[in-house]
Formats: sequence, C-alpha cells, structure tokens
Amino acid sequence: MDASWRQVAGGRGRARGRPAAAPSPGNGVPLRSAGGGREKRSGGPVPAGPGRGRGPETPAAAELMSQRKFEEIKKANQAAAKKLVEEHFSSSSEEEGDEDFEGKQGKIVTKTFITYTTQTDGDTRELERTKQYVNEAFQAGAVTCLICIASVKRSQAVWSCLGCFSIFHMPCIQKWAKDSQFLLSSLTDDDFGTRDYPWPCPKCRFEYKRSETPSRYYCYCGKVEDPPLDPWLVPHSCGQVCERQFKPPCGHKCLLLCHPGPCPPCPKMVTTTCYCKKAKSIPRRCSAKEWSCQQPCGQKLLCGQHKCENPCHAGNCQPCPRVSRQKCVCGKKVAERSCASPLWHCDQVCGKTLPCRNHTCEQVCHIGACGECPRSGKRFCPCQKSKFSLPCTEDVPTCGDSCDKVLECGIHRCSQRCHRGPCETCRQEVEKQCRCGKHTKRMPCHKPYLCETKCVKMRDCQKHQCRRKCCPGNCPPCDQNCGRTLGCRNHKCPSVCHRGSCYPCPETVDVKCNCGNAKLTVPCGRERTTKPPKCKELCSRPPTCHHTSREKHRCHFGPCPPCHQPCKKVLEKCGHLCPASCHDQALVKQTGRHQPTGPWEQSSEPAFIETALPCPPCQVPIPLECLGKHEVSPLPCHAEGPYSCKRVCGRILDCQNHTCLRECHKVTEVDGYTSKNKAGPECLRCEEGCSKSRPLGCPHPCVLPCHPGECPPCVQMLRIKCHCKITSLYVECRKITTADVNEKNRLSCCKNQCPKELPCGHRCKEMCHPGECPFNCNQKVKLRCPCKRIKKELQCSKVRENQVSIECDTTCKEMKRKASEIKEAEAKAALEEEKRRQQAELEAFENRLRGRRKKNRKRDEVAIELSFWQKYKYYFLPVCGVAMVVFAWYITYDTD
Repeated sequence: MDASWRQVAGGRGRARGRPAAAPSPGNGVPLRSAGGGREKRSGGPVPAGPGRGRGPETPAAAELMSQRKFEEIKKANQAAAKKLVEEHFSSSSEEEGDEDFEGKQGKIVTKTFITYTTQTDGDTRELERTKQYVNEAFQAGAVTCLICIASVKRSQAVWSCLGCFSIFHMPCIQKWAKDSQFLLSSLTDDDFGTRDYPWPCPKCRFEYKRSETPSRYYCYCGKVEDPPLDPWLVPHSCGQVCERQFKPPCGHKCLLLCHPGPCPPCPKMVTTTCYCKKAKSIPRRCSAKEWSCQQPCGQKLLCGQHKCENPCHAGNCQPCPRVSRQKCVCGKKVAERSCASPLWHCDQVCGKTLPCRNHTCEQVCHIGACGECPRSGKRFCPCQKSKFSLPCTEDVPTCGDSCDKVLECGIHRCSQRCHRGPCETCRQEVEKQCRCGKHTKRMPCHKPYLCETKCVKMRDCQKHQCRRKCCPGNCPPCDQNCGRTLGCRNHKCPSVCHRGSCYPCPETVDVKCNCGNAKLTVPCGRERTTKPPKCKELCSRPPTCHHTSREKHRCHFGPCPPCHQPCKKVLEKCGHLCPASCHDQALVKQTGRHQPTGPWEQSSEPAFIETALPCPPCQVPIPLECLGKHEVSPLPCHAEGPYSCKRVCGRILDCQNHTCLRECHKVTEVDGYTSKNKAGPECLRCEEGCSKSRPLGCPHPCVLPCHPGECPPCVQMLRIKCHCKITSLYVECRKITTADVNEKNRLSCCKNQCPKELPCGHRCKEMCHPGECPFNCNQKVKLRCPCKRIKKELQCSKVRENQVSIECDTTCKEMKRKASEIKEAEAKAALEEEKRRQQAELEAFENRLRGRRKKNRKRDEVAIELSFWQKYKYYFLPVCGVAMVVFAWYITYDTD
C-alpha cells in the first residue's frame, strides 16, 4: 500500500487529474471535504463553481508543492526517530534482550549471509568473522574498547583497525598512538620530533605511520564523516553500500551495506580454469576462482629428468623428491644427492695451474675460470708509495721510506720504515678526558680512558638510574622488563620498564558453560566477572537419590541443585506416604570436630557433610479436642494425643469477677455437671482485691477483697476547693458522689464574699458562687463634663451602659472661647517677635559682609603690581579727549 502522500483522491469529474493532497500534520491522512471527494489545500478550500476543477495552479506548481510537503514530513519523521534514539538507544547500559529476541536477530544475520555460506566453495573464515562483528554491533555492551576496558556506546566516536577490525574509542586510540610514539623515541636523539616513528594497534600490533593517526570520526567504509545515529542501521554505519576493495584485490567491490569487520568473500561469478589449465573453464565464485582438477601436474622439474607427480596445484612445483648420483662443481667427487639440489661444492682446493704457469689456484671447489695470477702486473710496496713491475715469482721489496700510515687511533702516523704486516700500536702518551668528561689522565693513545664514576641520571622510565660507568650523557632506554601484573591479573606486562600505567591485556578468553556447547569471548581478566553464557542444553548428570530421574534443569556449573521431588516413602508407624522433599542428600553440620587453636591452624575436615536424613514425622492432620475443650484442631499424625491449645483457661472463678488465667488444662467434672464456663478444682483461687469500678468522682478503692455483689458506700473524707478556689473544704466522699448539681454547689460554697473583680473594676458583692459574676454594680462613681468643670455622682452600671452623660453649659463654652482668643494673640505676638529677630540677624550679617569686602580689596591692591597704563590711564584719558576735540574742531574749520 502506498504512503498517504502518494494516494490520489478518488473524486469524480475534474478532481480526478489533480495531484494528491498533502497529509495533515496530525495523523498523516489527506484532508478531504465532505462532498464529492473534493480536497482541501494549504491555501484554503476549493472554490465552488463551474471552473473549480481547473485551478489557477499549473501541474509543475502542484508537483512542487507536493514535493515540499513530502520534504516536511520526511524531516518530521527523521526528528522523531532521532529523539527515539536519544531516549532509548544512546546508552550502553541497555538491558539485553530475551532469548527469543536473540534468536530472531541471529536468524536475520544468518539470512543476510545465506548466499555466501551455501554457494561458496572456498574458505569461509572471513565470512564467519564478519558475521560475528555484525552480531556484536547489534548487541548492547558486546563491543569493548581494549584500551579503557569500557563498553562502546552507539553515540560515541570510534576508530576501527584495518588489521584486526577491533573498535576503539577515538580519544583512547589517539592517546595510545601518542604514547607509543613517545616510548619508541628517545629524548636524547637528535632526530626526535622529526623522524616518523610508527605506532601499533593495541590488539594485532599492525603498524601505522604518524600521519595515519586518526583525527576524524568516519563510518566503517570511510565515506561519511560523523555518521548520524540511526536505530535502523548498524551503529557507526552510514547505511550506504560498502564498495571497499576485496583482499586480496580481485577488481570487484563489497556489495554489503557499510558494516564492521572484514568484507566477506567476493560473491561475483567468474569463469576460470584450474591451475594446470587442463580442465574446461567453469563458473565459480570470484573468491574461490582458483581450483584444482586433481589430475597429475606433469610439468618438468628443475632437475630436468623427472616430472611433477602431485595433483593440480597453485604456484611452482615442489622440489624433486628423488635421489641420483651427481658430480660436484669442480667434478672431482661424485655422490648420491637429492635431485632438488643438483649443484654442490666439495671441500677440496681447485689446484688448477694459473695462466702464469708458476702458481696454482688456491680457491676451494668453485664455478667458472680461476682468473689471473694475483701476483702478476704492477704491484705497490707495503706503504703504497712506490710501484714495481716484477715477475710473479719475486716478492715486492720495501721502498725504505717511512710508513706514514694513520694508526688505529686516527690521530698519529706510523714512524717506522716501509714494512710488511700491520703497523704497531700507537704508544704516544696524551692527555685524555674520560667519556663522561669528569676526569682527565695522561696515558697511551691506544688505550681508552673510562673512569669508575657511575651515572646517577634517571632513565626514561623515571624509576631506575642509569648506573653505567663513565656515561657520556645519552643514557640508553631502560632495558629492564616491566613485569607488573596487568589489570587482568593473569599476565604480566611484557614491555620494557615505562612510565605511567600499563596498557590493558590484549588477550581474549572464552567463557564457556559447563557442557561447553555455549561460549562467550571476553577480554582477558573479565572472565571472573562475566557470567557464563546461557546454555539451552539440559543437564545430563544421573540422579544420586532414590528417584529414577532428576528434575529437568539447564546446564550449570557446580553440583546439581537439591532434588525437590516428593519423597513418597511409606512410613513404618502410620503407613502414610512421606510428603516432604527428597532428603537423601542433605547438608549436615559435623559435630565433635577438632577446634583449631588459632587462625594459623587450618581445619582439614569440612564443616558440613552430605548425608541421608530419615523421613520427618508424619504430618497428616487428625482432628482432636484440647484439654480445656476450647477448640478442635487438626494435629499431625505423630503428635496424636491430649494436648493444650496454649490459650488462657477463661473459666469464671467463685468470685464471679475474674477468670482462670492458667494455660489450657484438664478440668474435673463436679457432681456430674459439665460446663465450659464454670471453674473446676484444678483452676486457680482468686487472691486479688476488689477491682470493681467506683462511683463517678470517688478516687478511693474498695477496702474489701474481691467479692460478688455491690461495694459498700465510701465514707472517707474528700478535700475539695470552693468556687473561689481559695478555701479547702472537707466533705464525705459518698455525699459528693451522690449529690445533684444544686447540692454540689451548696457543698462547695465557703460562705464568704466573692473575691472576683467585675469588668468595671469593682469587687463582686455576692457570696461565693460558681460561674461568672452578675454584672449589676450599684457603686457610686464620679462623672465630669468634657471640660472637666461640672462633676456628678452616678451608679456604675448606668455609666458603663452609656445611659447617662454630662454636657458642657454656656459658661463652659464662653470659657473655651476666651481661652482660644488668648492663645491666638500669644501665637501672633510670638510670630512678630520671630520676624523682628530674623530681620536683626540679617542686618547684622550684611554689615559684617561689607566690612570683610573692604579688607579684601585693600589686600589685593597691595599684593598686585600695576602696569604703566594702569598707573597713568587717568592722566592720559583727559589729554586724549582734549586732543580729539581740537582735532575735530580743526577738521570742521578747515572744511568750512
């Protein structure tokens, strides 16, 4: 069924040729109108009318709009899938699926590779490795970084080795490469930092150059950088076709999607012939295109006498396995030797006469001509300064000149005359400095000078000193073995002594189930904490109890679980079947074991031994009545007989107030009368005092022992407080407990005046009484008018109730008016007085300010020196004025 965005509306008439409507954002269903299948578009409803089928939109515009809607839906689906991945698939701590899910996943992976396994005739080991890597990639927590020993999460950046295809965290492999290059280089090397030191893979030791250190996160096939996380693809995969070249290269490319691990064998079909080219060409898989027809090879061997008898094979034929008599190179000896090595050399000297006719060849059995005599031609003297032409029978004489060859020391020359043989040792004494440069000594030139001082510098491991005698400073790397136990606690670090922590153990261990059918490969050291794999096989151990077969259970480690089948043995006493679980092999603690003297003494005997226990007592229920006849309970068959139910007897004693507190016991019948509530002679006798409840308000207990019937009235005196809570009264207890409310109020009255105060502040006039005091105070109080001039005496109750008030008269009002006038006059006079005072202060301040300005002016005149113009300007101004007037008059007169 096509997607909703591909479905075309099934309307009639003109709407049939329209493109499909875009799906709504809510549920992905095309929006349609109610009638005729007309669709709604993003721009609004389709207008009605005769031209509604042919809208203004062109087919290209409609197609563009549909494409835009499709892109929006695609982006929304991708965002939803990404959110789902981040919530459920980004963590490496995902729980493993159940066995059904694992089975389905295994079937899917097997289906993917079915064409390889069923139709490939070659080696399928690489295919199995690829299946394993793909299977582990889909399991949460199955891929582990061998550097940090942590699970590789789906969302983390990783790097895959080209040799072993192991997966590592990107930061871990970058740190590994950096540390490896640092350990390989020496801090004292001149080329440190310039030489391209390789670094190895942590697992397979495949070497990479420094330039090949990973810096970017790519998918497995290397096409996409930072591949996005997709829950429907293999983690860290781009989802595209792999297209990597097969190894060994055959010209084809991998056809699987981007995947971890090695590429499977090439599945292409090619037509090839066998190795010997004798059989006809047949179609075969490219990965297994080389094949043998199993016919004899027939090619001639290197010996030139026999032919290859092996079946059709690849490469060169094997050496001839036969033996024949063959001469040596010089032809002096003959021996039986393998045809595979026809050329051989004997141990005799050649001895052939050289062309000079005076000497013979001194070479051991050899191939080819002996060559010219080594003493023929021009020869130099031993010091190489003179050349002589002599026959080969004469030796070259010495020239008599000094030898002058450079001695072994490389500084001095030989002072002897030309001589044969090596020059003598240089014996000149020179001032020599030791190799470390700390000491000097005069000694023969040919002897090296090494002092006894040991180097105290730390080697590159920063743990051991150099300790080399007369060290020149370039301390060699530490050659001691690290030997520290790795994190796996199974192996020791094989590297040389180094700084920092050791790298994790690269080994892997198989964790198997007990039967060995299921196994799990984990890094070394994790086999202690890794649970054995689940095995689906049933345990096949024979039973060790009296049952014919064990309970069915899965394969497991250690002893089988105890048998839980019912025992079903017939009991001897009652004949019932034993319903308990099988007890033929029960763990019992040993008794009488030797107690160790201290913690240093180890016990050799086990604390618990496995033995067969007898059947437990019969538990078949049988109904029985208890001794006190309280209940009928089912008792086990082995405990049949009179029993106590452990309840309290509960029979009423003779006092008729208490019951027997003894545990359920046997009761003897009296006068042939049996009752479950009446006490018998075996029950207890009541020895308690009377515990009946007293009348309300009586705190005294009954003085009689426990008795039937009512208790006598209490005649003890009871002390109570009066209503005022001041006086203590003594009254018989029975009078208080039997009196009514009025009588209790009378007995509690002390006959004195009530000491309480009324709200008005006066004392209550009533006699000692309960409750609140009555508010009827008749005491006289003084009341004044608002101006306090008029005064009267009135009753307190009327004043408190605001029934009476005193108002001011005309005299009071006149007095108030006069007093207010006097106040206003006083305020006005005070205001005028304040104004006069402020005016006087202002005038005084101005006078003081004038005098101060004059003093400042005089001080300025004395301090400042005046210029010439300032001094005589008052004289010049009148003269200038007169001159200007004369000049003006002169001009005026001249013009007239």
